[in-house]
Amino acid sequence: MTLTPVRADVVTVSHHDASCNHLDAVRGPFKLLDGPGEYEISGVFITGVSTFADDKEGRERGLNTVFAFDFDGTTICHLGQLGHVPTQSQVKNIGSVDVLLVPVGGGGSLSSTQASEVIGLFEPDVIVPMLYQVAGLEEELDSVDSFLKEMGVEDVDRQRTFQVSETGTSDETEIVLLETSAD
Repeated sequence: MTLTPVRADVVTVSHHDASCNHLDAVRGPFKLLDGPGEYEISGVFITGVSTFADDKEGRERGLNTVFAFDFDGTTICHLGQLGHVPTQSQVKNIGSVDVLLVPVGGGGSLSSTQASEVIGLFEPDVIVPMLYQVAGLEEELDSVDSFLKEMGVEDVDRQRTFQVSETGTSDETEIVLLETSAD
């Protein structure tokens, strides 16, 4: 799968593995964040919290950093290649989340069941599933349908883009399924 080059001011890398980051496709100059810490860049507050990329405390796949981005009171959290249900302390350090990007396909990252449990810990307004099987992907992962079934959702329309608007206005959690280049 070939990725189109993109321009960025900030790039976060949650897990240093060739299968889940492609810095060569990013044009810059850009600021690279690849570990835990608290950052402020151009008025955006970014918190990186150390987690593991497996459920063996990192012994198999190493560390993962969860990044939470606070844009004017809306928090978007990218779980990266999280491989375990986070501890209460990790959840507290990440904070309140409006939009949660969550791995759902297994393969060392969260399974559909674990993803559902993690979603329950954060109770976001919007869920964006990621890291699941798509055409052309060499890594063997579960389909997004397994996750949707776990969440009790039969079908979700795929969207080319998603714009975060006012969060917290609905009692129901929305699942946003983004199109992939293979769709």
